[in-house]
Amino acid sequence: MFLKASFTSLIVGVFVVYVLHTCWVMFGIVYTKPCDSPEGDNCIAPFLAGHPKLQLSIYTALRPDAEGGHTLIHREETFDVNSKFERIVNVSLPKKTRNNGTLYALVFVHQAGVTPWQDPRQVHLVAQLTTYMVPKPAEISLISGEDQIQGEKEEAQQKKRVGNPAAAGGAGTASTADDPVSHWRTRLTLNVVADHFLFDKEDLPSDVHRYLRVFQNGKKMVYLPLLFVDELSNRVKDLEEINSTSKELPLTISYDSISLGRLRFWIHMQDAVFSLQQFGFTEKDADEIKGIFVDTNLYFLALTFLVAAFHLLFDFLAFKNDISFWKQKKSMVGMSSKAVLWRCFSTIVVFLYLFDQQTSLLVLIPAGVGSIIEVWKVKKALKIQVSWKGGKPTFLFGKLDESERRTEEYDTLAMKYLSYLLYPLCIGGAVYALIFQRYKSWYSWLINSLVNGVYAFGFLFMLPQLFVNYKLKSVAHLPWKAFMYKAFNTFIDDVFAFVITMPTSHRLACFRDDVVFLIYLYQRWLYPVDKTRINEYGVSYDEKKPKGKPHKD
Repeated sequence: MFLKASFTSLIVGVFVVYVLHTCWVMFGIVYTKPCDSPEGDNCIAPFLAGHPKLQLSIYTALRPDAEGGHTLIHREETFDVNSKFERIVNVSLPKKTRNNGTLYALVFVHQAGVTPWQDPRQVHLVAQLTTYMVPKPAEISLISGEDQIQGEKEEAQQKKRVGNPAAAGGAGTASTADDPVSHWRTRLTLNVVADHFLFDKEDLPSDVHRYLRVFQNGKKMVYLPLLFVDELSNRVKDLEEINSTSKELPLTISYDSISLGRLRFWIHMQDAVFSLQQFGFTEKDADEIKGIFVDTNLYFLALTFLVAAFHLLFDFLAFKNDISFWKQKKSMVGMSSKAVLWRCFSTIVVFLYLFDQQTSLLVLIPAGVGSIIEVWKVKKALKIQVSWKGGKPTFLFGKLDESERRTEEYDTLAMKYLSYLLYPLCIGGAVYALIFQRYKSWYSWLINSLVNGVYAFGFLFMLPQLFVNYKLKSVAHLPWKAFMYKAFNTFIDDVFAFVITMPTSHRLACFRDDVVFLIYLYQRWLYPVDKTRINEYGVSYDEKKPKGKPHKD
């Protein structure tokens, strides 16, 4: 027991060190030490301190170096770095872009009255206005087949668009349904640091260095405006598929000033998302992470980081205690085997549903690990032994003793009452969805119907355990340590339900679990547990103390 407590204390200690280290790193990102002596040779002064007249010019080109020509799409004649604005412009798409090609935006901040190509003190960045994604499969009515013809037409247009090698720059081949197609980014978000910050040449942040352009002005070093293209604002929901008929598409140009601390933070987050994509994260997976940063303010974002750290700690502790409890479990007295089976079934269904919906890996991976653990619990609960003979598995089920059979009777009785309500609702919901909603395939309809039953009525399958607790007037048989850690995570999930993008039904299920948790707490208060007492089944739940004689009520 001492070793277990020490291990838990070690984990908590590591967690505290991790949180403190993260806070220190974040402070180092958002805080930049200014130059101590403004008149010193080590200081780099801002070009904006002289209040120059500036212009903002945006061009489009087929190549990032503008070889082959460029087209002006917008110009701000009097560009004030402190004035926020938003402009919507129509951008003409070249033929190569319409044929599954790419298009770039060249953003210039330069002196007024001079073209950016002739201004030696201009700053510019290149942003990609297109990205490649696999189109979302068409959904049809499985009964009437409605929208199927339209889907076939769109597929034929897609094959025609990407099947022309010459038009696609020599890269076009015969397309399939999984071929990436060029999509238009409808937003271009720009920022300029408006702070008149004095950099210290000896203590220049590495993340800002690649955005810094410096020139010598007499004895002073001066840096040009810090221009930044916010790639985190490019969300999947804002993408629009490009086809051969898309000759013009709208582009929303948003500008706002940004502080130096926020710029450095945004650079680090943008680099982190890019690194994830290099490790195999898809555009959709990266989009879920972008949503955490873009759709929330910095204070709520800091709270999210803290909550996420506690979620990770409670997840680990719950996992450790849950595995330890079931590993030592010898009897199913007081435990609802039906609830264990249901949790296993529902967890697998939820995992398949999330996989079918192409949900973020942040949600999908924990669901997959949970499914494996629930299958192992079923093996323990039903006392299943697997033996291999000639390469074929043989399953042997253990026998129940008298106390376990009594628990099983209560469990079966609870499920009997629930079935009168649950099965008609699930079947009726599946039939309704089949008639009035559209799906990609019959498999998609089946998974959606099952998961809707799990989310909408799944909490009813937690009730057999409550019923068994009520009949036995005891909760000593439950893994309370693991249960409490999971309960804390349930409330943390309520926060994440508003932060991470997920299906609405999955979001509502987070709040459903809160109700059941409160009922368990009420039973915990109603049926106090004396761990040192041998219960009516001859079982003591305090392993440190020797077992005494059975207590007779």
